[in-house]
Amino acid sequence: MSPDTTLQALVERYLDERHRLGFSAQTQAYALRSFVRHVQAVGHHGPITLDVMAGWARCDSHASSDPHTWARRLKLLRSFTHWLVQFEPSTEVPGDAIFGRLPERQAPHIYSEQEIIDLLAAARQLGPSPGPRGIIYETLFGLLASTGMRISEALALTNADVDLKRGMLTIHQAKFGKSRQIPLHPSTVEALRLYRGQCDLAGLSARDEAPFFVGTRGRRRGTPLGDRQVHRVFTELRERLGWRNRGAHHAPRIHDLRHTFVVRRILLWQAQGVDVDQAMLSLSTYVGHAMVTNTYWYLSAVPELMALAAGRFETFMSLSEVHHA
Repeated sequence: MSPDTTLQALVERYLDERHRLGFSAQTQAYALRSFVRHVQAVGHHGPITLDVMAGWARCDSHASSDPHTWARRLKLLRSFTHWLVQFEPSTEVPGDAIFGRLPERQAPHIYSEQEIIDLLAAARQLGPSPGPRGIIYETLFGLLASTGMRISEALALTNADVDLKRGMLTIHQAKFGKSRQIPLHPSTVEALRLYRGQCDLAGLSARDEAPFFVGTRGRRRGTPLGDRQVHRVFTELRERLGWRNRGAHHAPRIHDLRHTFVVRRILLWQAQGVDVDQAMLSLSTYVGHAMVTNTYWYLSAVPELMALAAGRFETFMSLSEVHHA
């Protein structure tokens, strides 16, 4: 690494290259910029070492003492350090030895219907009143719950992406650089139409290129709603509602609304007698999974679906025994 080339400049160059290759790396971008600030704060100079990376990984914003949390944070630096070796061969690349190997994907918190109702009701009460802030967050969380969208996809929507006449959302360049369209349930369309009407009354821009979800305070008014801002509001609402955590993460998360959508859809299909295997590909496409195996993961990882998976296995074994009798 040249003395004239700062770590911050290299991080931005790396992120720019990843973006041009079609990767959406908001989480990694936030982590790498946080790492740069840590390196500057501790006064580290020279090649990046495992010690300085481990020190950053332990500085989790939730003050976690779980080595698995630290390992997940450290993993966010791995591809960058591989890339950085070409400029500074002495750069150390973190492996699994520091905090141990990460477990498989952790079981999510699956929201009950009442928890979602309570979340939307609490969001609706957000002030100041009168003003659109409450309905913005109510609509955002409701859209995530009713479509299984990623939070990054929802926040990237423009007015033009939300076709209320056709009942269709268009997601551009989402995770893995893919785009897709999402048909909406009529009740979701009606909620979005009500939201759009309230935004019009509040004087928020209706131009096609304007963000669909916007900030309302001070200089942020009319600008795209930010990921950190949304997570901060969600944390406040979660603490106010006092949910009991049923997942393996530190607390119920926004992303668990996506997990809940998938699980409830599979359970509904089971109740309706739908062939889950036949329908799985359409569900995988709808939520934007790169591989259908990512959707099948729920059958073995979520308690609500374990009985379904066990039942399918018992049926398979029974048919196998009849076939070989």
